[in-house]
Amino acid sequence: QVQLVESGGGLVQAGGSLRLSCAASGTVFSLNTMAWHRQAPGKSRELVATILRGGSADIADSVKGRFIISRDDAKNTVYLQMNSLKTDDTAVYYCHVQANAVNGWRDYWGQGTQVTVSS
Repeated sequence: QVQLVESGGGLVQAGGSLRLSCAASGTVFSLNTMAWHRQAPGKSRELVATILRGGSADIADSVKGRFIISRDDAKNTVYLQMNSLKTDDTAVYYCHVQANAVNGWRDYWGQGTQVTVSS
């Protein structure tokens, strides 16, 4: 069984920065695509950033130039560096990982971490 543990959320003023982490624990043989999604109150879940196993990344237009996604495969961890935060970035952030574990390839989701940006 694979578990994703997220950390790094919190309250920050507009213009500030936060770094989210998501670590996969358990018997993980390998990881494929890793991503961050977010869901603001009253809105549908939005894909924020994706990073492939080789390191190729894709960032949503709404956060391009401000957010950076990275991964450390030795630590089974994906990061989201969030800079120049805006109040519109307030949401629960979820990591999503494609992992090859005991039961084969499956999709896993983190429990979510709250990011609140104040004006």
